[in-house]
Amino acid sequence: MPKLEVFENEYPDRDYEICITCPEFTAVCPRTGQPDFGVIRIRYVPDKWCIELKSLKLYYQSYRDVGIFHEHVTNRILDDFVEAVQPRRVEITGDFNVRGGIETVVTACYPDGVEFSS
Repeated sequence: MPKLEVFENEYPDRDYEICITCPEFTAVCPRTGQPDFGVIRIRYVPDKWCIELKSLKLYYQSYRDVGIFHEHVTNRILDDFVEAVQPRRVEITGDFNVRGGIETVVTACYPDGVEFSS
């Protein structure tokens, strides 16, 4: 798994929100071996660090051949993001394409229980 890289936030005393969308996320269904496609959205308030986008892109691409459930990949992205960036708060949403007539949307937040306003 590629390392998520960060850069220094020049405005650490200000609360501001950064939204990042990856509309072409791909992993593999661990049951069927078929590709799963979805949109990954990150909303976060940085503290000392911001995510470097090229490293995030490479990180996402590393999932293309990984067999992982939607719920697990969303939470793993959250864990890896929090470890690297140490944000004040973050919300990761995995909005996966319909498969078998069922759409799955998974949202994981840090710290636990903190939700962003819409």
